[in-house]
Amino acid sequence: MQNFVYSIPTTVYFGKGQIENLPKAIKAYGSKVLMVYGGGSIKKSGLYDTIMGLCKDNGISVVELSGVDPNPRVESVNEGVRLCRENGVEVVLGVGGGSSLDCAKTIAACVDCDCDAWDVVTKKVVPEKILPVVTVLTLAATGSEMDTFAVISNMKEGEKLGVGYPDMRPKASIMDPTYTFSVSKYQTASGTADIMSHLMETYFTMDGDTAVQDGIIEGLLKVCIKYGPIALAKPDDYDARANLMWAGSLAINDLTRWGKATTWSCHSMEHQLSAYYDVTHGVGLAILTPAWMEHILSDKTLPKFVDFGVNVWGIDKNLDAYEIAHKAIDMLRDFFTNTMGIAKDLPEIGIKDEENFDIMAEKAAKGLKTAFVPLSKEDVIAIYRACK
Repeated sequence: MQNFVYSIPTTVYFGKGQIENLPKAIKAYGSKVLMVYGGGSIKKSGLYDTIMGLCKDNGISVVELSGVDPNPRVESVNEGVRLCRENGVEVVLGVGGGSSLDCAKTIAACVDCDCDAWDVVTKKVVPEKILPVVTVLTLAATGSEMDTFAVISNMKEGEKLGVGYPDMRPKASIMDPTYTFSVSKYQTASGTADIMSHLMETYFTMDGDTAVQDGIIEGLLKVCIKYGPIALAKPDDYDARANLMWAGSLAINDLTRWGKATTWSCHSMEHQLSAYYDVTHGVGLAILTPAWMEHILSDKTLPKFVDFGVNVWGIDKNLDAYEIAHKAIDMLRDFFTNTMGIAKDLPEIGIKDEENFDIMAEKAAKGLKTAFVPLSKEDVIAIYRACK
């Protein structure tokens, strides 16, 4: 296990009615807020009116940035930065799922920088000051409510990149599982796949004995396998939604990552799918992950796949090791496609040719020399093709 320093300064208000703590969370840092959100879902649910009422009653002025896209665009970040500067915003409030939260966090990082937001995303410019971020979560998926990262798309450049700094971690997050009751089956399935991918990307490493982290990951994966289908069948099941929401946070708030060397292969490959085809992130991950697993399975990686099969999927440990590994991969694919109803391959989501595979693979492979199994451009192309 590697050395690490563990600190998660996010204050979490978890459970029913915790929105009443929002004014206190905001006013610890200021009284002028930019509220960042997506479409009309928070207005239909009544959450928008609740937040505006709480802010008005507590002397908090609100500027709004709405219409944040899935796979949030750099244009939205630049617009948010403009609104912050023009209105003297002191706190950025992200309301919604990962896209709105990622946009909010990146806006906070860019306000003090005299440049286009894309220069911060590409790390040409390093922010010296980041505005405090508070979030209200409405979708269990990305874990943005407790992590230091954001992912932003530049569709003109065909790029989807992650950016992260310690102060991008939200200062406080409101996490009320009832806000996820109205999430569609499609987004619930996609979100569950996203959570599981975060866990599996961290699980499959070549580190030594990291039994604590791996045991937590195995437990959280089993939570997703149990409660994902329940949330699909009964959207207002509080326990299912609560367990998925908390699993999403723990999957990526560094609890399972510190002490391990992690380079995320499937995320790197999926970011290219989203950049070129605007794919829903969790759907892309669900399609790619089993194909990636089959591609990297070898005598060297086999022990980890055996642990995955026995400890996560309950496969008989007395079976042949390769039989366990292949069975585990098949069970994961079956869970995504048949249990959760996610598309099984790229043609099913409209990607029927290989027109962009070459450039996508070239970009994806750049950061994968230190992955669980290092991947070349040719490896990535082979994985994309295996998803057809």
